[in-house]
Amino acid sequence: MRKFAALMHARNMEFVRDRGNLFWNLLFPVFLVFGFSFAFSGGDDTLFKVGVIGNSEIVSEFLQEPYLEKIPYEETPFALDKLRHHQLDMVIDLQKSSYFINDDSAKGEVAENLFVSDDGAQNFSRKEVSGEPIRYVDWFVPGVIGMNMMFSCIFGVGWIIVRYRKNGVLKRLKATPVRALEFISAQLVSRLLIVLLTSIVVFTGTNIFLEFMMEGSFLNLILITAVATICMISFGLVFAARIKSEELANGLMNLALWPMMAFSGVFFSLEGTPLLLRKLSRIFPLTHYIEAARAIMLDGAGLADILPNIAVLLGMTALFL
Repeated sequence: MRKFAALMHARNMEFVRDRGNLFWNLLFPVFLVFGFSFAFSGGDDTLFKVGVIGNSEIVSEFLQEPYLEKIPYEETPFALDKLRHHQLDMVIDLQKSSYFINDDSAKGEVAENLFVSDDGAQNFSRKEVSGEPIRYVDWFVPGVIGMNMMFSCIFGVGWIIVRYRKNGVLKRLKATPVRALEFISAQLVSRLLIVLLTSIVVFTGTNIFLEFMMEGSFLNLILITAVATICMISFGLVFAARIKSEELANGLMNLALWPMMAFSGVFFSLEGTPLLLRKLSRIFPLTHYIEAARAIMLDGAGLADILPNIAVLLGMTALFL
């Protein structure tokens, strides 16, 4: 236990003394959250977003308007949740000849006036929902925390061990009583504590000024963050297992991380994208973390609701190890 504690302490001190790492893990995410909050605070004023359930030639003229973005949904409750949070301006159920409007949304009222002017909409029944709007920053912050976690785990474990191998640190450790399991465990626990601490600091610090929507439990959010962190650390160990060159490790890590960041819904929702792309995004652990974190924060999801995401992340962890 003393050897494990000494290794973990040494890795923690190495992180703290690296000012570049401190900036990247603490200040950069804060700047990113505030920057995107300012840039997208005005919303999208040029487009109506309409959720469509089912297929029909009825009201086809309205759905083909160039100023309207049509997003197909298979399940009505999921689309209505989006409407309640003002992420959609209207939901049209073509199967039941009904449409839904958020009575608190000004854009929804305009979209409704355009819809009822279509000849095919005369027999549609009107239904209302209500709910508070979700700001872009509320939706965005789980993605920032996930992105920060991803880079911190992959480079903070995988790349560091490659550097240790190249510099001969691992060979020198072989001459000590330290076992490989103790070394790996110390790296894992050290990075887990660092990521959890920085995530809490970033979330709490920005929440003081921006007051994020938080419908669920903080404990559930910490739990899914811890599980995702362990998964990302195990992914980093995949790169550390055999690679001896820092340059090769850096290239391969970026090759894996940038597509994950682009197609896991960090910055923009994948709704409305091709089905194949949405299916492929499920292979990324970051997708499952962001999905669960947003469900907790925005929809009030409980532990039972995020168990599938936890199971997938644990399965990926076992696969990587």
